[in-house]
Amino acid sequence: MGDDRSVVRVLLDRRGRTYAEEAGIRLADRPGPLYQLLVLTTLLSTRIRACVAVDAARELFAAGYRTPQAMEAAGWQQRVDALGRGHYRRYDERTATMLGTGARQCLDRWHGDLRRLHRAAQGDPAGLQRRLTEFPGIGPTGADIYLREAQTVWSDVRPYADRRALAGAKRLGLPGSPDRLAGLVDEPDFGRLASALVRVALGEESAGEVTRVAAR
Repeated sequence: MGDDRSVVRVLLDRRGRTYAEEAGIRLADRPGPLYQLLVLTTLLSTRIRACVAVDAARELFAAGYRTPQAMEAAGWQQRVDALGRGHYRRYDERTATMLGTGARQCLDRWHGDLRRLHRAAQGDPAGLQRRLTEFPGIGPTGADIYLREAQTVWSDVRPYADRRALAGAKRLGLPGSPDRLAGLVDEPDFGRLASALVRVALGEESAGEVTRVAAR
């Protein structure tokens, strides 16, 4: 347990920012940040590097598209242009369409407030996943991404570790269950840990280097 805690401390020191934080989202249980996380999740759900998706999200937000109303009003070409500035070019046209459709769906179904989605699921992860996958471009992996990040503000979802986070834990020799991993950090930090473990699974962070530093 002591060695596991050392590994986790090193990992959080090196990679302790969530993807939402990197995209400039000040995540809170409010309509704006929760919608921005949906946008980031849509971008991360395609076969593209995470850093490109994060950059594209920052461009969309810098252009003012931080609410479903603003995203829909922007128009398709403006969304394509913002994605292009973030070098999100391979899927830019299809994603621009999905962002517009998703914004309208968020407004029609949830009145622009994804706290309503959370309440409708009554904190049940399976219910949340099912509702999230109704958005265009978000499948089971996208639902995992959203909940992995949203657990920092939706405490009833914690501890949420998807297959990628658990794969990262395995590479580091850490416990293979969300509950046991949660025992290694303070409860509010679990979302940061889950994101950091994903970076290990994706090769954005070296498991060998983390364990070497932890062993010093």
